[in-house]
Amino acid sequence: MTTLTQNDTEIRPAEFTTRAVRAAIASDLEHGAVVPPLHLSATFAFESFAKPRTFDYTRSGNPTRAHLAAIIADLEGGAGAVVTSSGMSAVALVLQALVKPGEMIVAAHDCYGGTQRLLRSLAARGQFEVVFTDLTCDDYFWQTAARSPRLIWVETPSNPLLRITDVARICAFARSAGSLVVVDNTFLSPALQRPIELGADVVVHSTTKYLNGHSDVVGGAVIAATPELAQELGWWGNCLGVTGAPFDSYLTLRGIRTLSARIRIHEDNARVIAAFLDSNDAVRHVYYPGLSSHPGHALAKRQQLGFGAMISFEVEDGVAGVKRVVERLRHFTLAESLGGVESLVAHPATMTHASMDAASRERAGISDSLIRLSVGIEAVEDLCADLGSALEA
Repeated sequence: MTTLTQNDTEIRPAEFTTRAVRAAIASDLEHGAVVPPLHLSATFAFESFAKPRTFDYTRSGNPTRAHLAAIIADLEGGAGAVVTSSGMSAVALVLQALVKPGEMIVAAHDCYGGTQRLLRSLAARGQFEVVFTDLTCDDYFWQTAARSPRLIWVETPSNPLLRITDVARICAFARSAGSLVVVDNTFLSPALQRPIELGADVVVHSTTKYLNGHSDVVGGAVIAATPELAQELGWWGNCLGVTGAPFDSYLTLRGIRTLSARIRIHEDNARVIAAFLDSNDAVRHVYYPGLSSHPGHALAKRQQLGFGAMISFEVEDGVAGVKRVVERLRHFTLAESLGGVESLVAHPATMTHASMDAASRERAGISDSLIRLSVGIEAVEDLCADLGSALEA
């Protein structure tokens, strides 16, 4: 059995929490509404002929979406953000805006299955070249990095094996090679990791997950480190029409106000559950950066503000063993997605990463025996009891 250790920087700066809670509060100048009103209008009246107001058409700009973009950019330490209709449209926006035909993308070999599917599909159509490699391994990374990629796509912790990539080190190389670094920060949110502070050029989120936190909105966001990148991404977001809806933005903004409070409980529960699983004889291996046995534990302590609430583990008997476990769980719902207040369980091989062929999953280390948990904020005693009962099978 290995031990869990507290992150030395676990206590988050109070001002981050305050900024998240105060997002757009008391900004209504017309009626003094404490919570800003929701602007559902598709179009906005011009002040006079040839004189538009700040907003003229919601695809291009909307007051509610602007509030959300501003707080996400602020919390990530970016110069600006584009709020998109989904996490995948955020990924697509980055690829369309920043990569040209003939240029190369280096991406983590175990990144989210949907991201891999899009990268492979666009590469097959000649939009760019893509190379998947283990960004946590020097030998593999330097072999591909020597080809001077236009863009390096980082996902840390990775989905679903929670591998940790040294963002600062990747970014230092990228600066010398003239490459851009994009970091998918969905698994941690800016409450636990801020890639721009580590040197990243762009941060991507599925806001469906921890930022919204209630599994009732699908959305995404792209945050740029510089005003120039923010302007370019914003232009393409409007051009492609991938910007998010006002009502979705309103709900996500509401979710962000409780982000710091939620993430504390998520992480506290995950720490207990990881230790519980690690001590269970029915579990072959636990993947959680908060465990001292995790190969990325020290790096995670250094570049993150916490270890997050995603846990993966392997059981015996492959798919049959997984089926016996998930069908006996009562407090973990078998469903895709993550980051909501409710606990979820997923089987990556047949769910989140089913779009990857078996050979690609094997190269990435995603076995048929792997189970992924998104740990919610329920009573941790109930969650452990539920897992214990299911693992007895």
